[in-house]
Amino acid sequence: MARIADLTYAQLAWCTTWYLREETLRAANTAVVNEHLSPPGSASLWGGGTLSSSDGQRFPVAVQARDATAIPRYFGFGRGLTFYTWTSDQFSQYGSKPTPSTVRDATYVLDGILDNETEIPSRRAHHRHGGLQRPRLRPVRPARAAVLAPPCGTSEASAYTGSAGRIRYEHIGPLVRGTVRPQLILKHWDDLLRVVGSLKLGWVTASLLIGKLQSYRRKNALTLTLQEYGRLVKTVFILRYLEDEAFRRRIGIQLNKGEAMHALRNFLFLATQGQIRRRTLEEQTNQAQCLNLVTNAVVLWNTVYMSRALEQLRADGRTFSDEDMAHLSPARFEHINPYGRYHFDPALAQPRWPLRPLRA
Repeated sequence: MARIADLTYAQLAWCTTWYLREETLRAANTAVVNEHLSPPGSASLWGGGTLSSSDGQRFPVAVQARDATAIPRYFGFGRGLTFYTWTSDQFSQYGSKPTPSTVRDATYVLDGILDNETEIPSRRAHHRHGGLQRPRLRPVRPARAAVLAPPCGTSEASAYTGSAGRIRYEHIGPLVRGTVRPQLILKHWDDLLRVVGSLKLGWVTASLLIGKLQSYRRKNALTLTLQEYGRLVKTVFILRYLEDEAFRRRIGIQLNKGEAMHALRNFLFLATQGQIRRRTLEEQTNQAQCLNLVTNAVVLWNTVYMSRALEQLRADGRTFSDEDMAHLSPARFEHINPYGRYHFDPALAQPRWPLRPLRA
């Protein structure tokens, strides 16, 4: 890096030793994400920051690392690691975490949402199938949905229960399999509230809690209660997903933004031929945060210049709708040259401040 930059080896080594750590990288990412919320123009057209999506991106590991696991065959061969990231509806990424590739991505969904230090007001989370928070589903199978069993002895129970004791539904029968036990949820409701409080206050991460609960051979009462409540929430989501086309489209759009960010991150991850060469979790976390910082810088740069280009087009008399501009994306990288020499001379940058002239 020193040979292709205006910085010496000693300067790079000193900055790496004293500044590249999780606290400083987190603060830098927070500053860039917050700055991305402030510029007027195209950033607000992609969303208000209330939606987010999360997904894992797998990278090969070229060294002996304890948390590196065998990559699934459809991702390649060898051992690898997953960088799990959280992306807002404005394309900025407010979190990243290295995770083993063999652990389900849904285990870490709440970690980044509850640990969000940026000003992004995320309220709804989307991710791929396999979790309970607004996933993009495969074709819904019968085992995906459950029903809330009416209390025994009531008229509703006698009307909807067949000869085998199972609840019958006229139109959604093929989609329903199993029942939710509300009495179990009500019985352990206080335990659920304590879990929520621990997660919100940061006393424990969601991934650590799930890992501990899954480590027991026999499921305890809290695990069964969480599963029952999850089945109830998932069933409500499935019914809404099947009924509301706009809801399905909104989920697809947000998850496609995450895929666009994966392509940008793959483009920027060019050092060491796109391989992870860090052995410890601390170094891997720093590498994931560095990749997030560069990715957010590209998104911010593109957003600012796209906003200025749109203002110039309006000044020239061009008219276009907000719906058309919403299809633009700041995750483009065709104009970025990652090779060559890197110049870090503030004196040369001052004449161009604050922006470079737009191309004709």
